[in-house]
Amino acid sequence: MRTIPGIHHVTAIAGPAQENLDFYAGLLGLRFVKKTVNFDDPGTYHFYYGNGTGQPGSILTFFPWANAFPGKNGTGFATATAFSVPASALDFWMERFADAAYDFDAPIERFGEQVLALNDPHGLPIELVADAREDSAEPWAHGPVPAEAAIRAFHGVTLSMRQADRSIPLIAEVF
Repeated sequence: MRTIPGIHHVTAIAGPAQENLDFYAGLLGLRFVKKTVNFDDPGTYHFYYGNGTGQPGSILTFFPWANAFPGKNGTGFATATAFSVPASALDFWMERFADAAYDFDAPIERFGEQVLALNDPHGLPIELVADAREDSAEPWAHGPVPAEAAIRAFHGVTLSMRQADRSIPLIAEVF
């Protein structure tokens, strides 16, 4: 049986398009990989952000709807999206967020790694994980964040579930 090597992409709903673009391509420094339309709603954009090469495992996409109600975290949802950054980069990110007057939580340790948490402008929880592993994913070298501190790829996604007993074998054995 073939296994799935990791998360291919994550898709979310956002508020106003410009705020989404300013946060992900501007503040986080992700590469704006492409813009298409939502095929189910051609009047809505579909934005794609990723690392330097736009490789699977780094792509976060959004459908921006300016008048959408903010989402709420809860059972059955992906409640945080975590990106991998170099282990030495958390000080850079804290300084970057502070300089931009952007709120973030103090780093916490989770599973032996430092995690910096914040919410995007529309309430989506984002985490930057200081990952000491050697990562072959290429950062966006021409973006607003220096390559040595830039986001590499997804580190993981936090799922909230009521009963994990049936999901754990699927995730552990199939994925």
